[in-house]
Amino acid sequence: NLKINSSDFHIPSSATVADAVKNYREVYAPRMLRPSTVSIAEVHLKAHLETDWNDTPLEHVCIESVNEWIWKKRKQGLSWVTIKNIVRTLQRVCSAFSKDRKPPFSQCGLAIPDRDKILMKRHSREAVSFSWDETNRIAEVVRASGLDARRKDQYASLFMLAAASGLRFGELAALKINDLDFKAKTVRVDESSDQRNKGKVGECKNIAAYRTVLLADAQGHEAMRALK
Repeated sequence: NLKINSSDFHIPSSATVADAVKNYREVYAPRMLRPSTVSIAEVHLKAHLETDWNDTPLEHVCIESVNEWIWKKRKQGLSWVTIKNIVRTLQRVCSAFSKDRKPPFSQCGLAIPDRDKILMKRHSREAVSFSWDETNRIAEVVRASGLDARRKDQYASLFMLAAASGLRFGELAALKINDLDFKAKTVRVDESSDQRNKGKVGECKNIAAYRTVLLADAQGHEAMRALK
């Protein structure tokens, strides 16, 4: 039944998730990840993964066992977004320990109900979206505040650029004047401010974060005029 003489048979490893976590902390994370990413992962490890998975053989970390685990976490009151982020950390811990650097399962197989997936997408849009009229009202409130004139203009322009470009706060806080091309109406993103490390400006979190944002519509034009 084990098909020991076949090419499909693999001798089970004695390694556990605890071994993978040790490798992640001591070898992989210090070399490959930003301090902010490591900080978030530590919360996941200490509060959830080490408690629930430490003694589990790595061969038993599969989509079936993960699906059983995520529903236990759901019953404990964790949101699906939080659960997915913790699962992403588990994937990274396991893949960093494997020879082929591949995660042992795909998040596409997570047993999240379709209704909850739709609600997650809707809440995600609602959390980040606001109209241009709302943006202008925020800017006017800033301009009417007790800040000095220079700060009023800076913060009002910051809100307008955020709404027009969709940049994250860390990306906005790291912008320099030579990142703005007023003629081409573009913003170059190649650095980010790490709010977990006293606002230290450094490399972006991942390759996808390095980009040039075109502000070609009416909102973008208005935001560029405010920056000037």
